[in-house]
Amino acid sequence: MSILDHKIDFAVILSVTKANPNGDPLNGNRPRQNYDGHGEISDVAIKRKIRNRLLDMGEKVFVQSDDRKADEFKSLRERADAHPELAKMLKGKNASTDEFAKLACQEWIDVRSFGQVFAFKGSELSVGVRGPVSIHTATSVHPIDIVSTQITKSVNSVTGDKRSSDTMGMKHRVDFGVYVFKGSINTQLAEKTGFTEEDAEKIKQALITLFENDSSSARPEGSMEVHKVYWWNHSSKLGQYSSAKVHRSLTVRSETVDPKSFDDYTIELEELDGLNVEVIDGR
Repeated sequence: MSILDHKIDFAVILSVTKANPNGDPLNGNRPRQNYDGHGEISDVAIKRKIRNRLLDMGEKVFVQSDDRKADEFKSLRERADAHPELAKMLKGKNASTDEFAKLACQEWIDVRSFGQVFAFKGSELSVGVRGPVSIHTATSVHPIDIVSTQITKSVNSVTGDKRSSDTMGMKHRVDFGVYVFKGSINTQLAEKTGFTEEDAEKIKQALITLFENDSSSARPEGSMEVHKVYWWNHSSKLGQYSSAKVHRSLTVRSETVDPKSFDDYTIELEELDGLNVEVIDGR
C-alpha cells in the first residue's frame, strides 16, 4: 500500500427530509442552528457516521459507539489494552510516544485518518496523533424551519397496580433542507500516520454511502440523502490551489424563497485550470 502522495479536497451535498440531522443536547435536542438560522451538522457527527461506514466495510476502528460496536470492549482503554504492544507501553514507564502512535495508526483506520488522543487514567503515557483528514461543519444553504411535535408515553415503565399518567415530551425535525460540508486530506500528516491511497478511497466510499445503515427515530430510513460528492485530486503534495479556493469553486444556491426539494437548487462548479474533479452521485 502506497502512502498518499497528493493533496485531496472534497465536498458533499446532502438533503434532510422530515428528520433531525444532528440534535443539540444543550438545546433540548433541537436540530443545530447557527446565529443566522442556518442548520448545522457538527464535524464530530459526520466523523461518527464515517466511522460507522468503515466498520460496515470490515475496517478496524478505535472510536466505536456503544450501539455500533464490532467487538466486546467496553471502553477505549480496553480496546487499546487488547493490543499487546500498546498495553505494555501504557503500563510501562518511559515508553516511546512515536512508537505508540505508529502502532496505533497501523492498527486503526480512524486513528490514521482523523487522529486521536491517547491519555488514560493510571498511565504515564500521553500520546496525541494528528490525522490528515479534516472535515468542516455541514451548513444548510438556507435558514431552516424547525417543527416541534409534542409526544406522549402512556405505558408503565415498571409493573404496578396503578396506571401511570401520560408522560409528555417533544420531538423536533427539519421538514426540508440542503446541507453542504467540505474537507481535505493533508499529505504531510498522511506521511506521519501512514494514511494510504487505499485509505483515501475508503473515506470516499464512506462519504458516498454516508447514511446507509444509519436510520433511527430521529432520522427515519430515507430521510437523509447524499446527492453529490466532489473529489479533487491535486497533482502534488501541496496542491495546485489552496483548499479555500477549491471549496469556493463549488456554489449551491436556489432562487426559490422556500425550496421544497433538491430539484429547486442549482449547483455551479467553477473550473480550476489543471485540477480535475470527480463528481459522484450518492447512493
